[in-house]
Amino acid sequence: MGNLERFKIDLKGMKTDNEDFHFVLDDDYFDSLDTEEVSGGNINAYLNVKKTGDEFLLTFQIEGNATVTCDLCLEPMSQYVETESQMVARFGDSYSEDGDDITVPADDGTIDVSWLFYELTALAIPTRHAHDEGQCDPEMLRRISELVGNDEQEDNTDSRWSALEQLKSTTKE
Repeated sequence: MGNLERFKIDLKGMKTDNEDFHFVLDDDYFDSLDTEEVSGGNINAYLNVKKTGDEFLLTFQIEGNATVTCDLCLEPMSQYVETESQMVARFGDSYSEDGDDITVPADDGTIDVSWLFYELTALAIPTRHAHDEGQCDPEMLRRISELVGNDEQEDNTDSRWSALEQLKSTTKE
């Protein structure tokens, strides 16, 4: 299990009004979060924190490869992701998130960005993930094809479809 402590940013203790952070989101990071959609990866994650008065502008940049499950053969595959996003953090009584606005407890003054990086990564992944043509596990594709073939035959004999076809033919006459 990886250590997520490195993702805690001490906003109160910032030495300058503009600081840059770099993180690598690797397999240990994703294992620590224990999520299903992304199981691993090698992603460069950058965060720029700019203090502007009572607020902090957080600029996230993510680029790299995430490991996801192929929708066709169910084997792990590498999916390139790239995204940039901005959020605003300010101090308040308790932690809360409202869209792109984050309230950080004033007495603590730290923000944990580990889950924010995960959410941004997951949102950058296309809805459909599939290996490039010819890269899927051929044995798994064969098994799925056999199962899908059986389901299609059952659908063709569904009595509801027959009744609809009869209704369709009588309305044409």
